[in-house]
Amino acid sequence: MNRKKILIIEDDKSIAEIERDFLEINGFEVTVAANGSDGLREAAGGGEKVYDLILLDIMLPGLDGYELARRLRGEPYNLDIPILMVTAKTEDADKIRGLGLGADDYISKPFSPTELVARVKANIAQYDRLTTAQGRAEEIVAGDVRINAPERRVYVEGKEVELKNKEYELLLFLVSNPGVVFGKETLYERIWGMDALGDAATVAVHINRLREKIESEPSEPDHIQTVRGVGYRFRIV
Repeated sequence: MNRKKILIIEDDKSIAEIERDFLEINGFEVTVAANGSDGLREAAGGGEKVYDLILLDIMLPGLDGYELARRLRGEPYNLDIPILMVTAKTEDADKIRGLGLGADDYISKPFSPTELVARVKANIAQYDRLTTAQGRAEEIVAGDVRINAPERRVYVEGKEVELKNKEYELLLFLVSNPGVVFGKETLYERIWGMDALGDAATVAVHINRLREKIESEPSEPDHIQTVRGVGYRFRIV
């Protein structure tokens, strides 16, 4: 069985060593980059998938984690593997910024090594499930939203929209359960594969990004509706 490969981009040597040691103990193959520029070159890997997950610190010298996430998700790299952002910042705005730039999830310092390993495993497992899922309908149509599951392509009113992996899986889950209300905790567990370790901001940011891409009026969504005090549901229009 091939070992999953993790890229740690972290300038604090002691933290990087702790992360590397615990991940290696749990069977991962780990590479460490000490700054954003080296991390970018290592992550890009000539345009091919080299790593299964990137553990990305925000506060890096030169090219910081925000800018690095933005570049990796955009042209010409278009990297879609999970990015788990590591932050010492406690402000929700900082975390939301990272998620908005393409990070799939984040973990706040200080964290327990056990939680780190669990979060890494969950994000990789969910990514693998998304990219290798079998038995789903080849095409799902919900009003003006059409999902081509084998190709992971989404169309709204006949126009293709580009979604990142977590955005796609979140939409697919909601569309597959029209009218059902799901709380943020439930959505986190279903999409990110973790119970109780998640943060409501992760789900909220991805919901907002989805609305911006599939709704004609994101502030007054027709499809992804908020049920106040409960959660979200998908409405077929």
